[in-house]
Order: sequence, then structure tokens, then C-alpha cells
Amino acid sequence: MSEIFVVVEHRNGEIREITYQLLWKADELCRKGSHTLTAVVLCGEKENFISEINDRADRVILFEDERIKNFNGDLYKELLVRLIQEHKPILTLIGHTPWGMDYAPSISIKTGYPLATDCVDVIFENGRPKVVRQIYAGKIFSRVAFKDSEGYLITVRSGAFSIDKAGEHKGEVIKKDIPPDLPTARREFVAFEDAGAGAIDITQADLLVSIGRGVGEADKVPAMQELANLMGGVLSCSRPVVDKNWLPKYHQVGTSGKSVKPKVYLAFGISGAFQHVAGISGAGCVIAVNKDKKAPIFRVADFGVVDDLFKVAEALKAKLA
Repeated sequence: MSEIFVVVEHRNGEIREITYQLLWKADELCRKGSHTLTAVVLCGEKENFISEINDRADRVILFEDERIKNFNGDLYKELLVRLIQEHKPILTLIGHTPWGMDYAPSISIKTGYPLATDCVDVIFENGRPKVVRQIYAGKIFSRVAFKDSEGYLITVRSGAFSIDKAGEHKGEVIKKDIPPDLPTARREFVAFEDAGAGAIDITQADLLVSIGRGVGEADKVPAMQELANLMGGVLSCSRPVVDKNWLPKYHQVGTSGKSVKPKVYLAFGISGAFQHVAGISGAGCVIAVNKDKKAPIFRVADFGVVDDLFKVAEALKAKLA
């Protein structure tokens, strides 16, 4: 019986959602293949992470040291390489995040394990993993196989899996000491600055009225703000709106913006690129309005309206006035 590693990601003392998504998928793979699910935690001294994940994994390998309280790719890479070489897990799951994109390629080079990045699914066939990736801007899903290897590395896109607890686990905690010969890091953590912080917090809204490139021009944004106000919601947007300086960064939903969990998410003129869809995976109900009936947003929407967004917006205003 082999192991599946999940590298735990945390920031400012909190475990990030991508970790729970990885643990959910790892549980599924472990049950089907009779593998052991091992969570790997690199954190500062006495950070309270174990209680949050030990019921989601069979084993928790813990490194505690103030040098790794905050992310440092140099140190994380060295510790993970040594751990993988020692345990030889068949699979190591890493978030496709700035963390994962920093150290996953280095781990692949040092261990010789093949790496697949930005995956939206992982499956086993005949004892070997295959991954599903999106290509051509998300229009096609491709299934990718690996060359034969002792182990495999996979970075997983945020929002690809559920964050729910899965399976019955009683994680045995194994504490490991930092090796005395660990190289000195070439970089140093200074501070974390939330570039998305601003006058409003879209992550706390129950109703989001979100706009995309389909609004056309900056002078159309106030009309959508009016609708959000009438509905008692908050105005949010996709990345193109921020790139065009129509709204500040703190309104942005997506992998480079904020992940949101509103009860209702109204998407007006948003095509539904995977970066945006990843940010709304926690939404209760998604309602999409777009003139293009083939827009990817309709794949994830609970309800869809194929029509001019301003026609729909004005109809809603008339009902609410």
C-alpha cells in the first residue's frame, strides 16, 4: 500500500481552501486504490492546523519551525524533496497557486518525478495516474498520461473539487525535526499585503451582481451598480473590468481576485473563463446572463438567460422600483 501526499497550504494563520479541495480528492483516490492519505504541514511553532485536518487524513507529517511559519520556496522545496525521497509516495498533490508554482518544478527536477500542472481532475487507470487539463482557453478537456515513474507530482487548479470533509480519518500526527543541514534560504519573508483589500469586501456578500467585459464601456458600470443597490447586493466583476480600470481590484472575482461564497451570484456579460469560475465554486446559486448561448459560464450556472444583459437588468429594476 502506497501513500498519497497532500501539501497543506496556509496563509496568515489560516488553512487555505485549496488544501481542503486536495484532501477531498485525495480521499476519493485513496479509497479506490487502497492508498494512505498523508497531509504534509510546514508551519510555525504551535500553529493550530492539526485539529483542522487530522480528521481528513490518515497521517499528518508535521514540521514546526519559525523559519517556515511563512512561505519560503527555498526551504519548502528542500524539506519536501527529502520527505518525498524518504516516503516515495505514488502521488503528491499540490495547489496550483503561487506557492505550488514556485516549488513544484524544482521538486520535479530534484526527484525525477514527472509533473503535470493546472489540472482539473485526477484519475487512476491500471494503477497509474492520469490527469485532466483544459486547453484552448477551456474549450477542450484533455486527458494526459505520464511516463512510467516511481511517483508523480500534480498541481491542482483551485475550485476543481469540493471542500467538504470526506471519509473517516483519524490522522496520526508524526512530528519531524528540521534537518540541521538545511540550506540557508536565499530570500526572506517581509510582510503580506492583500492587494485586493478595499472599501468593500465581496467575500462577505450574500448577493453579488457581477459584471464582465460584456457591459461594453465604463459609462455602463453605474447602471449595474444601481441594480446591485436595488437588490441589496454588492457589485463585483471579472478581471477584464479591472484591467480596463472600470472598477478597483477589490471588486474582482477569480483566481487573481477573490474567491466568493454568496447565496446568489448574478453574472452579467461574463464569458466564464476558468480563472473566474474557480472563484465562484462556493456560490449557492449562479445565474448567468449572456448573449452568447455557447459562453462557458452556462456550464456552471444553475439558471441561464440568453439575452442582452441591459434588457434583463432594466426588467429587474422595473420590478424592484
